[in-house]
Amino acid sequence: MTTINKHAIKQRLAEYCRQIGSQNKAAVALDVSEATVSDILNEKWERISDDMWRRIAAAAGYNVRDWNIVETRGYRRLFGVLSDAQADAQTFTVTGDAGCGKSETIRAFARQYANVITLSCCDFWNLPTFMAELLRAMGVDAAGSTTPEMMSAIISSLNRRDGALIVLDEADKLSDRVLYFLITLYNNIEDRVGMVLCSTDYMKMRIERGLQYNRKGYKEISSRFGRRFIPLQAINADDVAAACRANGVNDPTAIREIYADCDNDLRRVKRKVYALKKSIK
Repeated sequence: MTTINKHAIKQRLAEYCRQIGSQNKAAVALDVSEATVSDILNEKWERISDDMWRRIAAAAGYNVRDWNIVETRGYRRLFGVLSDAQADAQTFTVTGDAGCGKSETIRAFARQYANVITLSCCDFWNLPTFMAELLRAMGVDAAGSTTPEMMSAIISSLNRRDGALIVLDEADKLSDRVLYFLITLYNNIEDRVGMVLCSTDYMKMRIERGLQYNRKGYKEISSRFGRRFIPLQAINADDVAAACRANGVNDPTAIREIYADCDNDLRRVKRKVYALKKSIK
């Protein structure tokens, strides 16, 4: 962990504190002590281990391994959806293939705009876990709270924020019970807080199947989230070429080889670029 890295992480942490509202909220969201946040910002680094630096960097959205993001077609569409949802307090569901850049776009948007609450969902979360993780992402300590108390805290905190946006990445991993909770949440923040669910097209198939078999809550879920899904374009050769050039690979033959082997997945593009640059050092 070099001094250059540490200064870059400090800058990103300062931005994160401004975005989430305070150093205390940042400490809760990052799951570290407020003293650690304060020490990093005040350059009292002698007590900060390399493991803590890496933990802060990852949680605050700083990548020690430099990678320049390019504005693919999918990036521009998702960025526009997020902008509209935040500006107009609207709710949308966006679908895109794995590796099309959804998560990178969400992180880029959250770095640029305040009051953006992002959560990468996990399939093992039950409802209390989801609510606790959402509160943590909002910078609210939920330790020891009951489910009704967490519900009240989520709604009251969101409604006190001006122009807040909730972005749930990998939302197709959420259980039905959590989706039912989102109906209640929507009912309490409608026209005041925006919300965007991002997922693969499995979410679309899941909702359509639920509607077909008249499963509990699925009509309400479909209604709350706009009754349609916004698809992101798949990665194409131009997107891959732009990503390669932005990250130091300019040879046309190498770019064509990377595209041929990437399966329209930006994660594979990143791995191939790293491997190529490492091989020619």
